[in-house]
Amino acid sequence: MLVGLSDQLARIMESVFEAYLGPEGVLASAVGQAVGSGEPEDIPRRNTNVWVLGRRYNAIQELELIRRDIQSRLWCTYRHGFSPLGEVQLTSDKGWGCMLRCGQMVLAQALIDLHLGRDWFWTSECRDATYLEIVKRFEDVRNSFYSIHQIALTGESQNKAVGEWLGPNTVAQILKKLVRFDDWSSLAVHVAMDSTVVLDDVYSSCREGDNWKPLLLIIPLRLGITDINPLYVPALKRCLELDSSCGMIGGRPNQALYFLGYVDDEVLYLDPHTTQRTGVVGQKTAAGEQEYDETYHQKHAARLSFSAMDPSLAVCFLCKTSDSFEALLTKFREEVLSLCSPALFEISQARAVDWDTTEDIDWPTMPDIDWPAGTSDSDSFAIVEESGRDGDAGCSGASGSAFI
Repeated sequence: MLVGLSDQLARIMESVFEAYLGPEGVLASAVGQAVGSGEPEDIPRRNTNVWVLGRRYNAIQELELIRRDIQSRLWCTYRHGFSPLGEVQLTSDKGWGCMLRCGQMVLAQALIDLHLGRDWFWTSECRDATYLEIVKRFEDVRNSFYSIHQIALTGESQNKAVGEWLGPNTVAQILKKLVRFDDWSSLAVHVAMDSTVVLDDVYSSCREGDNWKPLLLIIPLRLGITDINPLYVPALKRCLELDSSCGMIGGRPNQALYFLGYVDDEVLYLDPHTTQRTGVVGQKTAAGEQEYDETYHQKHAARLSFSAMDPSLAVCFLCKTSDSFEALLTKFREEVLSLCSPALFEISQARAVDWDTTEDIDWPTMPDIDWPAGTSDSDSFAIVEESGRDGDAGCSGASGSAFI
């Protein structure tokens, strides 16, 4: 009787294992569905907030809205087949142009927000004249305002050779120069140096009498030496939550990325490290033009832990009016700069004295001194050593650094 019961239990256990672990079991079916569905892991499937350029979404209930928002941003990537660039006659920016592409994405977002509005969304059928005008500015042909040719050649004035990797600050300075030649865009770029927003400099760039020229404010930051200091993460998150956010130019070490939002402790980004062909959008009437327009859009963002970000980055904001700039300053002071100490950056009314420019400083006259006889500038000095005492190891061995 016991033997029969044992055999019966064994058969039951075998059937249970087969049902769950067999080739046609529950586990195999679940794995097959996960692999076969091809569903990307761009947004975590949990009940949490997702921020995209100042907009808040629910990760579960608004997944398609999140993806539509991300897909409406201009995705600028490596290209190949453009006309030869520089003395070395480069026809692709693969391997060196990722930071330039991230700069393009920030500027493109500013132009889309400025001329089409934050509520505008892209579709594959879109032939809006304003949208096409924006895209044309980033096509990789010599006469496009923000093509790889214009950015790379302007970089030479910053002592950066064509094909050399650029940092966020250098790219920001290049964009600042290029927008001055683009009247249609009607945009001013201000780069806040030394982690300080100098108000007098901003006003001089944007105020034209009683008028205000829309401002793209770029604030380059260094938030650590080799790794980002975690105390700055809450402030970076808050920057991405502000409705004037244009994202961040940054990346992971040696790889530039365009950050446009975050979810929990991960930043969302568009990756320029995909090489696509060069072409033109035109009026988007031919099939080839429609296909090429689609290469500027990516539906799925990728995720990266804030702790894995490179500490060198730039936060970017669009201020369409003078009032919006003043409102942004209030939010900076009340909601961003108070989140960490030292603050993420500073705000100053006027520029500090440039200590490298000595000719502009009215130095006080030094009084005449009657030096004691027998002394001169060439006299040697004796170093007095105290016996029986060790030196101050805390001074000679100090290695602490203050992060910006």
